[in-house]
Amino acid sequence: MPSVLIIDDEPNIRRMVGALLAAEGYEVRDAPDGAAGLAHAMESEPDVLLLDLMMPGELDGLATLGKLREALPDVPVVMMSGRAGLSDAVKATKLGAFNFLEKPLSPESVLLALASAMELRQARREARTLRADLGLSGEMIGDSPAMMQVRAMIERVAPTDARVLITGESGTGKELVAAAIHVTSARRDRPFVRVNCAAIPRDLVESEMFGHERGAFTGATDRRLGRFELAHRGTLLLDEVGDLGAEAQAKLLRAIEAREIERVGGGKPIRIDVRIVSATNKDLARALTDGSFRDDLLFRLNVIPIAIPPLRERPGDIPALVRHFSALHRMRTGRPLPTWSDDAIAAFTRYAWPGNVRELANIVERLAILHAGREVTVTDVAAVLPLARSDRGRPATPLPDPVVPDRSLNEAVDDYERLLISRVLSMTSGNVSEAARRLLTDRPNLYRRMRRLGIPVGPE
Repeated sequence: MPSVLIIDDEPNIRRMVGALLAAEGYEVRDAPDGAAGLAHAMESEPDVLLLDLMMPGELDGLATLGKLREALPDVPVVMMSGRAGLSDAVKATKLGAFNFLEKPLSPESVLLALASAMELRQARREARTLRADLGLSGEMIGDSPAMMQVRAMIERVAPTDARVLITGESGTGKELVAAAIHVTSARRDRPFVRVNCAAIPRDLVESEMFGHERGAFTGATDRRLGRFELAHRGTLLLDEVGDLGAEAQAKLLRAIEAREIERVGGGKPIRIDVRIVSATNKDLARALTDGSFRDDLLFRLNVIPIAIPPLRERPGDIPALVRHFSALHRMRTGRPLPTWSDDAIAAFTRYAWPGNVRELANIVERLAILHAGREVTVTDVAAVLPLARSDRGRPATPLPDPVVPDRSLNEAVDDYERLLISRVLSMTSGNVSEAARRLLTDRPNLYRRMRRLGIPVGPE
């Protein structure tokens, strides 16, 4: 349940707003002045904070806001006032206020501000989690010449605001490289927002990217911030940018050039300050040739290209990666670390790893669970590595015949397709990108088929 702290010296405001938010499912606490509000916030960090500007006592609204930004920088603060002028609003914004509401408050304005603040809170929470996840290693794993080159490029590019295009096969760690760029940049304390371009239905791309106003289309019951606004002053990762359709590409190009966006159903341009990092496993040079990707958009995204080598081209990094993923598993679960025999590591280095680093991480986690505190041998590795695959990328083991008597041809074909997709998703630990590659199709097509067949579509 999301939590809200209301700091206001007017009891009626605390009571009325508290009742409204409680009815909407928020956990509500309140305080009559800045000092008590600070104490409540430090005792239990709220998700969002509503703060009155004009309050008596040692700490008025602006002074309280300044202390809150120092102590709890990730908590969005919505200011409220009935007597504030433009200069007060400007001061509050400079101090880090997320929004400014004028009294008398309307239920609609309060709920819209809270919903938008919650989305920002989630984006900041994800950025903090990301920094914690990256903190174990502190740097990219691997000392191969290829990875040293990638690491050096990150160090050179991160302090700038240059747009970066990261290319590489599925599972090579493109998102990790994007995250490393963010956490070593001047925007490290701002949101890191990821959007999976391949997973967004084409008719919802504009809403997902730029947000929408209430009533903009059927089902738009509330105003929603898009990924660009959520990433304001931070970094926006456009994952699988090569899967964007032509209309979405045109609107993305305009947003980049103008540095402003418009919500769907809104007529007011919104200035944005976002660093864009893109990633794709597609050959965008070929996409330019066949007309599926705009050359002017590619020129803007590809200011700094970073190519991530597949794992099979850097087998010398595998031992370090195995130790790294073992340590991550130990940190998450507290289970004893396994030891790895030389033969087991050698088996890892001989395998082609079509799923790259992501596949290696899954296999290491599986073995760490099955052999916690014991030695992992080459026999143990052989037991969990996927079966050999045919040259065309399909599973080598035959699938059972799914045709059932008294069923139509369409039903039988759907059964077979459902079984095939489910089998390959199981082999790739649910990774849709890798499953699409092995099935010789693209991710949008595989997503559409999964939805039609009722196969759960989870997060990548």
